[in-house]
Amino acid sequence: MLKELFTKNTNKKKKYATIPTEAAKSDVPEGIMTKCPSCKTIMYTKELNKNLKVCLHCDFHFSMNAKERIVSFLDEGSFEEINENMVSDNPLNFPDYLEKVEKDRLKTKINEAVVTGCGSVNGNKIALAIMDSTFRMGSMGSVVGEKITRAIEKADELSIPFIIFTASGGARMQEGVLSLMQMAKTSVALKRFSDNGGLIISIMTHPTTGGVSASFASLGDYNFAEPGALIGFAGRRVIEQSIREELPEDFQTAEFLLKHGQLDAIISRTDLVEKITNLLEIHQPGGELEW
Repeated sequence: MLKELFTKNTNKKKKYATIPTEAAKSDVPEGIMTKCPSCKTIMYTKELNKNLKVCLHCDFHFSMNAKERIVSFLDEGSFEEINENMVSDNPLNFPDYLEKVEKDRLKTKINEAVVTGCGSVNGNKIALAIMDSTFRMGSMGSVVGEKITRAIEKADELSIPFIIFTASGGARMQEGVLSLMQMAKTSVALKRFSDNGGLIISIMTHPTTGGVSASFASLGDYNFAEPGALIGFAGRRVIEQSIREELPEDFQTAEFLLKHGQLDAIISRTDLVEKITNLLEIHQPGGELEW
C-alpha cells in the first residue's frame, strides 16, 4: 500500500496548459465587461451604465464625462447649451498648446473642459456648469473661467439656481497667470449672484484639486461630493514635505472633508436627482425640507 503511494503512475496522462487562440479571445467583444478598480468585480458594462456608472457591488463611482452627466441628471430634452463655440487661444505662445487642445476637442466632441447651459431637474429650472476631466484633465484656463462666469450671470439674469459639477486637476499651466485670474473672476461672479439672492449648489467629483477646489468649487451655499472623490489643493507629498508629518490614509477624500466640516453631505450618484430636487423645491416659496 505504502509502496503504491510513492510509485510513479506511468498511466497518467500529462496535463498541459491551454493557450487561447486569437479567435477565442475575440469571442467576448471589447468593452462588454468592466472590472471595478475598487472591489475587482467584473460586471456587464451595460448594467454598470444603467446604474449611472456606480459599481453594483461596492458603490465605487466611475468617472463620468459632461455629456453623460447631462443625460443622468437633467430632465430629458431640457438642456440648452450656451457659449458652446468659445475656444481657447494661446496668449503665451506655449509650444504645441493649441495642437493638444484640438486633439482633445476631436476626442471628446466638446470645445472646452466645461459645458454650460440651462435645463431642469424634475421641472425645476437651473443654470448648469459641468467640468469634464477627459478634456485637458478638466484644467481651468481662460475659456473655462469665462464660460462658468457667464453661466452664473445667466442664472442671475433668469433668477434661477446655479449648479456646478467640478472635476479638475487645477489651473491650466499653459496659460500661466491668466488661468489663476479665473479663480478671482468666478468667485466675484458667485458673490454677486449670492448677494442678489441666488442659490449655489456645488457638487465635487473625482478629482477636484488645485485652483478649482480653492475657488468656485468650495463657494456653494451647499457643498456636496460624490463618495470617494479626491478633493484638495496641493498634493499629499508636497504637504507632507512641508509640514514634515505623515498625513492620514483618507486625507483629501470626500469622507475626510465631511468629517472635518468642509462638506455638507456626500451623495451617491444614484440618489443625486432626488436630493437636489428636494433642495430646489425647499428654496421655492413655501418649500419644506424632506432629506
